[in-house]
Amino acid sequence: MLTTKTWLTETDELARELDAPDLVIIDATWHMPGDGKDARAEYLEEHIPGALFFDIDEIADTNSPLPHMLPPPEKFSSRMRSMGIGDGSRIVVYDRTGLYSAARVWWTFRVMGVEDVSVLNGGLPKWKREGRPLESGEPPLRTTRHFTARRNADLVRDQSDVKAILKDKSAEIVDARSAERFAGKVPEPRPGLRSGHIPGARNVPYGKLLNADGTLKPPREIEILFRNAGVDLHKPVVTSCGSGITASVLALALAELGHRRTAVYDGSWSEWGADPELPIETG
Repeated sequence: MLTTKTWLTETDELARELDAPDLVIIDATWHMPGDGKDARAEYLEEHIPGALFFDIDEIADTNSPLPHMLPPPEKFSSRMRSMGIGDGSRIVVYDRTGLYSAARVWWTFRVMGVEDVSVLNGGLPKWKREGRPLESGEPPLRTTRHFTARRNADLVRDQSDVKAILKDKSAEIVDARSAERFAGKVPEPRPGLRSGHIPGARNVPYGKLLNADGTLKPPREIEILFRNAGVDLHKPVVTSCGSGITASVLALALAELGHRRTAVYDGSWSEWGADPELPIETG
């Protein structure tokens, strides 16, 4: 199952490549609505030199009642072109937490057909701890580039797909939320959502996949965590969470394992937990 391909870029690798003309660095910082933080303001205050800000809530399907659902390919292509991101760009994504929302943007690029995309391991905190350069303010305008989105439907699942899985048991559902939220012991941070999880789902809280410094644990340790949670890695996996952000951290970790059949349930608990007609479990 293991593969040598890595979806991670280390800080020293990125530092050596900062001036490469085909490299695009993306700040994908996102905060929970209740955190009272402004990711774009933080970006303007400090970011890795040359980085562009990716607004997860705007580069999304803003017609959906659900938070930051995948954008239509046409909208994604349009946003990328205007940001100066084109076919053939090498993309490195990071966030201010270490490894959190960057994985969502990595996954989004992959759904749109981009494979030359990686996540900065340890993110901005590791970059700063190592005393590497930062800049502030708006980035210089980049030339508009041609960008072609080719949606890879294998990487995303919707509510009807998950309902089918509950019937035919064709995949493992793995939830990235905390053990307390998964068990339904605490209320959800978003109003109007029931507490609990999708029936039959396994729980691998995303934070368990990270080292103390915010980097991703090595593949062997990741594999043990999934197996100990009862996940059969010989089957396809669908990851879920509150709104599709940390489910993408699980997808990244599984990709590092070489698990090729992983998809993210885009609506996640924001959708499932809001519908009283859908079954849930607690405990």
